[in-house]
Amino acid sequence: MNLPPSAPPGADEPGRVAERYARRPTDDRYGALQPDVAAARQERQRVLIALLRRHLRQPLAETRALEVGCGHGDNLLELLWLGASPGLLQGNELLPERAAIARQRLPPATALHSGDALQLQLPPASLDMVLLSTVFSSILDDAFQQRLAQHIWAWLRPGGGVLWYDFTWDNPGNPDVRGMPLARVRQRFPAAHIDARRVTLAPPLARPLGRALPGLYLRLYPLFNALPLLRTHRLAWIEKPR
Repeated sequence: MNLPPSAPPGADEPGRVAERYARRPTDDRYGALQPDVAAARQERQRVLIALLRRHLRQPLAETRALEVGCGHGDNLLELLWLGASPGLLQGNELLPERAAIARQRLPPATALHSGDALQLQLPPASLDMVLLSTVFSSILDDAFQQRLAQHIWAWLRPGGGVLWYDFTWDNPGNPDVRGMPLARVRQRFPAAHIDARRVTLAPPLARPLGRALPGLYLRLYPLFNALPLLRTHRLAWIEKPR
């Protein structure tokens, strides 16, 4: 990517993110019917519902929300299932092929924006909630991370929040991602009140257990995931003070 001399630090990061995603495996390891994926999603949904019940200041049907990095639209579809209004939801996706799939799956009333999230023209304090699911761990440039966090913070109204899901540790086998420990999350959103929960059994354990015990895994998942140290992700509500 050729950038002008005046380009801000990290301006080439969206292109690098796209290159990293192009290297990712295309097999069915993340398929919704995989036992480890299904169990982790069910756990995450229970914690998500608890966080929304605790922190949303208006009914979900009246919540104005944007997902940055919405992928194929799974999280927005989940919000719709929980009662969100299609016309109050928006999605942003950097990769055109993913955005096209999301457009096919989501209602016409749900707005979708392709491209770099920093180019979105959203009014300040216009959103009640911003969703971020394994987004910041895919951004390796600190300056771009900080600029994105500042944009998100500006879009949120006071009392609104970021619904955050991301992993906390580096993956030694994948240099294209970087863990987001809670200390780094606080650096990105220094004024926030954060309510965080550890979730998701470590995938290197979950995948082989799911393959070995496909019929029992969903029932045994709470036992496998009983130790917090084996949970690799955090689900958090990052609230903008009033």
